[in-house]
Amino acid sequence: MIQLKGISWDHPRGFDPMVATAKKFNQKYPEIKIEWDKRPLQAFADRPIENMAFEYDLMVIDHPHVGEASRKNLLLELDDYEEYKNQLSELFKNSVGKSHESYNFNNHQYALAIDAAAPVAAYNKKFINELPLTFEEVIKLAEKSLVLWPIKPIDAISSFNTIAANIGSAIYNDNEKLIDRSIGITILKMMKRLANLVPTKCLEMNPINVLDYLSTQDDKIYCPLLYGYSNYSRNNFKNHLIHFSNIPSFDENLYNCKGSQLGGTGLAISKNSKHIDLAIEYTFWIASENCQKNLFYYSGGQPGNIKAWKDKNLNEDCNNFFIDTLETLEKSWLRPRFDGYMYFQDIAGTIINDYLKHDQGSDIVIDKLIKEFEKSMYVNK
Repeated sequence: MIQLKGISWDHPRGFDPMVATAKKFNQKYPEIKIEWDKRPLQAFADRPIENMAFEYDLMVIDHPHVGEASRKNLLLELDDYEEYKNQLSELFKNSVGKSHESYNFNNHQYALAIDAAAPVAAYNKKFINELPLTFEEVIKLAEKSLVLWPIKPIDAISSFNTIAANIGSAIYNDNEKLIDRSIGITILKMMKRLANLVPTKCLEMNPINVLDYLSTQDDKIYCPLLYGYSNYSRNNFKNHLIHFSNIPSFDENLYNCKGSQLGGTGLAISKNSKHIDLAIEYTFWIASENCQKNLFYYSGGQPGNIKAWKDKNLNEDCNNFFIDTLETLEKSWLRPRFDGYMYFQDIAGTIINDYLKHDQGSDIVIDKLIKEFEKSMYVNK
């Protein structure tokens, strides 16, 4: 018996499809068994690939880690395999937004996008008649105590980055600077204004916590920014069906969807695997249109293939989750992936979360963020 080990993240969307595809792969190759472990969502964002590459053949990863992986030579360069060149080209053309591109670094493809996600808006359709289209309209809804917003550290920096991209001032766009200082202060003040109107428990909540609440309780009905989970828009997943939409505009009062911060996951292969050929075949199969539209989705996954996102049957099954959020995904912004960005993401999230908790000057906070970003450019050099 040949055995491969994989690690994903602890949610039905992240883990169940891997188990289902491993079982199907075993039916095709009875002598091969793929066992999947799972780690908490926070560890998915935090745990260095180096800590997993010597233990697992297959890893479901977040794209900002590829800079580290490239420097340390941890992951297989999938573009080195001539027999898969055409499939790589197809996956690039059929990517949801920049999902496929996000795992390409230093001219090498380090993973295949199997899951596409970005911050979108979520709401309980039974209790809301008109969706807010601008930040000011979100504020009005929050003033009625109807809004939840996940802003624990990792989600706080995600919101900061999303708002920056949405107003046309994405971070790291000009001469390796974080952001124009005055624009950064404006974003922080916007976040503080909304944070003061949502429950304090939001400071400890992640998207899953918020969606679990919205789908089981009646007193909150809307969230303007959180990573979308199509599971919650499928019938009988929770008490309440949650619908999703493109995010509101943060650009004054003009509705103009410019996307949010790209998330999602990719499937990567460790260079230490003793069964690379089998791992490659499995990885390309999971990323294929056929698997993404069928087994992957129906076992709880959220595909990274645009053909799946536009599929009529899938959209009917999840109450149009994919079509209703596609504009945000297609215009989504790609985070920096240089080796050192993860240092900034971790510390910046804590800085912003602390700012939202306490009365600190936004000018002091933006200076801290700029300093830490400058530091991140050299932290691993």
